[in-house]
Amino acid sequence: MNGLAVAAFLALFVFDIPFPIVVIGAGLIGYLGTRAGSAAFAGGGHGGPDADGAGDDSLLGADVPAHARPDRARTLRVAATWLALWLLPVAALMLALGPDHVFAAIAVFFSKMAVVTFGGAYAVLAYVAQAAVETYGWLQPGEMLDGLGMAETTPGPLIMVLQFVGFMGAWRDPGMLPPLLSASLGGLIATWVTFAPCFLWIFAGAPYVEAVRSNRALSGALAAITAAVVGVIANLALWFALHTLFAEVGSAALGPISLQLPVLASVNWAAVALTALALVLSFRVGLGMVWTLAICAGGGIALRLLGLV
Repeated sequence: MNGLAVAAFLALFVFDIPFPIVVIGAGLIGYLGTRAGSAAFAGGGHGGPDADGAGDDSLLGADVPAHARPDRARTLRVAATWLALWLLPVAALMLALGPDHVFAAIAVFFSKMAVVTFGGAYAVLAYVAQAAVETYGWLQPGEMLDGLGMAETTPGPLIMVLQFVGFMGAWRDPGMLPPLLSASLGGLIATWVTFAPCFLWIFAGAPYVEAVRSNRALSGALAAITAAVVGVIANLALWFALHTLFAEVGSAALGPISLQLPVLASVNWAAVALTALALVLSFRVGLGMVWTLAICAGGGIALRLLGLV
């Protein structure tokens, strides 16, 4: 499992392999490994019914409500309803505006994110950041950092940073619309195609959770994906660290290897100082997250007022 985490990190940071391929590959390794009899992927929480000692037919107990029981006809109805609510607006945007329009691009890109968002926001944000900055040109690296900081310090799920990305993408390419109106619509599109699929997965998939839980091969796949996500999050941390601590980050390629290398002369000493302060407060002093964020935010304000940043 440790090897999978390291391999996922190297695949993303060193070999620039797309996030979905890393996740799917990890799942296949876990699935096939478990089918082959390997015990390496018997992670906690993904075992069969006896893994937690309960021994019950279901974690919900004997009286499982009807809507929580597998029903193929109901599953097809639910899937058809939510697939239509999710994908028909995407198809309409592509047909009406063309696939190259910013609204269509936002709808398609974030629909992909909704499918491969294993491991939560931290796991997928590096891929979103790289695509939004390098592929689509919707944001600059510093703006992506601003969006992450805003999402971390405001109520709501971290994944709402995707709305910020959609907003900025449509702001930069408003077409015939006023920039603010275009940006607002871009943010709404990103939000819709990010969250509408959640209802599909929950309402259609929830009745089958027990079947997945008791299937050792599928549980092995989930355990392997969980391990890979650790490496994915490490890649995210390093990507954001490079773009926070250095004003300029270059790239170097050698065959299949592609590395992001900071320009050492562009180091941001104020960011380094605040990072060091946060590390000391968190790991040495043992201060809680809220106080650590408050102190570092105050430090950032003070540095700004002093003209040091």
